[in-house]
Amino acid sequence: MQRIAVIGGTGMTGQCVVDHALEKGLKVRLLYRTEPTVPERFKGKVQLVQGDATKLEDVKNLIEGDGAVDGVCVILGTRNKLEATTELSRGTENVIKAMKDAKLTKLSIVMSSFLLRPLKEVPAVFHKLNEEHKRMLDLTKASGLDYIAILPPHISDEPASEYTVVHDEAPGRMVSKDDLGKFIVDSLDQPEHYGKVCGIAKSVKAN
Repeated sequence: MQRIAVIGGTGMTGQCVVDHALEKGLKVRLLYRTEPTVPERFKGKVQLVQGDATKLEDVKNLIEGDGAVDGVCVILGTRNKLEATTELSRGTENVIKAMKDAKLTKLSIVMSSFLLRPLKEVPAVFHKLNEEHKRMLDLTKASGLDYIAILPPHISDEPASEYTVVHDEAPGRMVSKDDLGKFIVDSLDQPEHYGKVCGIAKSVKAN
């Protein structure tokens, strides 16, 4: 893995993804909507591509632009909006199509650990967003890509520590944004997680 494309890299977790990728010596191509959302520390260090994940041509431009990418990280969010939306699933659909057209296979994509719980255990206020995350997961599972579907619990500002990753269940109720960002990048090179739904949380022994 030498160069990755990042969608959603200006949000809280997304910035940690970009930071960790740069620390690993990876080249990063970042899709952004508006200039003010791009952290100053990224300017001059990452290749910035302006666009919108809901527009297929913008996603293709990100993935097929100057210099081939080896993997894609998707950390799409709603900026704390909880109403019904299809923006995340439309973005996911575009990423999958653009990756297939470019013959790329490595995708790490973030949703929510609520998908690992029965709906009756999900607070009603999150139901609409949960439905959208389910659409994202269904698209990802049907993609045929070497995907890593990452379903984190509450994302905290706590410093990085040790974390646990398991398949098809939630190992805990909290993960630090730095640990999550690290796994989103590192998992692209971890075949044991390809085609898996990954729960992640701070390790019990790290508490």
